[in-house]
Amino acid sequence: MTDTTHGTTPDTTHGPGPAPSDAPDAGAAPGPMNAGGAPDPALLAFVRGGARDEETRRRLAEAVPADCFSYPDGLTARERQALTYRRLRRAGLAAPPAARLLDDPPLLCALLERAAIADPALFHVTMLHYTLAYGPVLRFGAGQQDGPDGPGGAAGAALASMDSFGTLLMTEVGRSNSHLSPRTIARHDPATGGFVLSTPDAAAAKFPTNTAHPALPKTAAVYATLEHGGRERGVFVFMVPLRGPGGRITDGVRIVPAPETSGLQIDYGAVRLDGLHVPHEAWLRDGASIGPGGEFHDPAGMPAARLTRSMAIAPAVWRAVISASAAITRASAGMLLAHSAGRATLGRLAPRRALTDYANQREAVLGALASGYALTALAAHVQARRTSADAPGATAGGAAGSGPDTAWAPWSAVDRDLALLKAAATVQAQETVSACRVHSGAPGFAAVERLNAYRGLTHAYMNAGGDNELILYDTARAMADLDRYTPPPAEPGPPGGGDPASPAVWRWLAAETERRMRDRLAARVAAARDAGADAFTAWNGNLVLAARTATACADRITVEILGRALDTGPAPLRPVLTLHALNMIDRRAADLLNEGVLPPGALEEVWAARRRVCDELAPRAGDLAAAFDLPAEITAPTAFLTG
Repeated sequence: MTDTTHGTTPDTTHGPGPAPSDAPDAGAAPGPMNAGGAPDPALLAFVRGGARDEETRRRLAEAVPADCFSYPDGLTARERQALTYRRLRRAGLAAPPAARLLDDPPLLCALLERAAIADPALFHVTMLHYTLAYGPVLRFGAGQQDGPDGPGGAAGAALASMDSFGTLLMTEVGRSNSHLSPRTIARHDPATGGFVLSTPDAAAAKFPTNTAHPALPKTAAVYATLEHGGRERGVFVFMVPLRGPGGRITDGVRIVPAPETSGLQIDYGAVRLDGLHVPHEAWLRDGASIGPGGEFHDPAGMPAARLTRSMAIAPAVWRAVISASAAITRASAGMLLAHSAGRATLGRLAPRRALTDYANQREAVLGALASGYALTALAAHVQARRTSADAPGATAGGAAGSGPDTAWAPWSAVDRDLALLKAAATVQAQETVSACRVHSGAPGFAAVERLNAYRGLTHAYMNAGGDNELILYDTARAMADLDRYTPPPAEPGPPGGGDPASPAVWRWLAAETERRMRDRLAARVAAARDAGADAFTAWNGNLVLAARTATACADRITVEILGRALDTGPAPLRPVLTLHALNMIDRRAADLLNEGVLPPGALEEVWAARRRVCDELAPRAGDLAAAFDLPAEITAPTAFLTG
């Protein structure tokens, strides 16, 4: 067997169960791997994070009970979607109030993690409802009492009570990077004091949105460019009821259903607004105002700063996506272990040998478990991290609203590190979930939809919540320009003799790679500009290096977070996170070798260290998975066979 996590899996057609007692002895195994185990209390507390106490976990289980982990057979697409929204309403009524959830990121993320492992579609609509529909009401309408219903008017109140389901109208279908300059226009109506929202043409339609179900009430947070006094004043959020009770479409709204999809099964649709009138309280003005004489005032200042401020809702989304990535990675690892442990093979190399005796399967299982713990550490970090963009009612002229112009997307100007970690977490989750599906053989593809659904979720959020590539490019631009960024200092190394299992070595490799790539990127862009190239040409010729440079920055931030988890977390984390770090080094070998921070032949040491750690962890695999605290529905992928 090749020493790689993604090698070819031997024949797994033999049914589950231990190898017969008369199986030939094909050599000493590195140690048995069992699916069952007892969770270490400290690891269990580490995984549970913001939902450690029994009452909180009981309430979350009531919000997303066992019936959410599957759908009845025979449902049409619309019936399935309606059931998803009924489950959302039930969750919203059983969970703590929306305002409390949004004020307590670990608690909200715990709810969303349970929704994600139960059903990615439920996670998606729940996350949209709380963070992107109701979140702007609290963030940008704080202290705003323009009507009897409070911020956002009746539309905001309907979201808080779960009388309507939230959606987001931000991206426009006809142009890339549409967030930077939405063509949907809002104009003040002096006669009513309200606003008129219009979509100029089909290319400016808002898509994708979860608005197409014909029988469900929907309320949208609409991102539109405010025009006043003959000038663009920036991008603001307006609360708009798109569908009333029974799904009746509001006058001035047109919804075009999209074709059904099997990826993330939502009621996708495109929305156009045709002279839609909304009251003044629908404007989440965030301190801006239009005076009696028509004078406009915005404490954010210039429209570019207002755009960044209006996008400051993103941190809640990124925390949710990172936490969900961790949750579905843990669930996928648990499923792969349940499939693999005790399973015999019929490969001619060693008939009836346990599947997990093969190095590739063993390393796939343990690598997935390690990824679950690593992403859990990232999730705990971002849930505890606060920036000026997080403060409800913070002044619009604060740090979140005064960032620099952005080249590709507004996200890095809101919070560079959170955006970058969102990109890194979704890629890590996608790679791990995909590996778990492949290493589960035919059952992983056909026995249940769960691994395919998890993979669909990770794929969706490589673009949703801020496109990963654009996040990388904007991060790289900030790095090259030293914009709110300080490169890691040059340090001799590697430290401690270069042991790849040493956290000091991980940090040195990541930091030195980042610094060298950043310096080279900055020099190449500067040289192109000095030679007369415009900004587009200078950057367009270096996008591959830009993406790799930003990825190196994400790696350095990640290993720093893992190092802190080792310093403050339970002792059993050390070998698990060491395995994840070794796998990171293996995956980034091309850049590490290209930048000269690893010498030729160094991967042999990495692979040897990985074998040693896997041999240590294999007998504890069941205990590690048990600390994930997964519902029984997750780890029974072929339960239908026994009915």
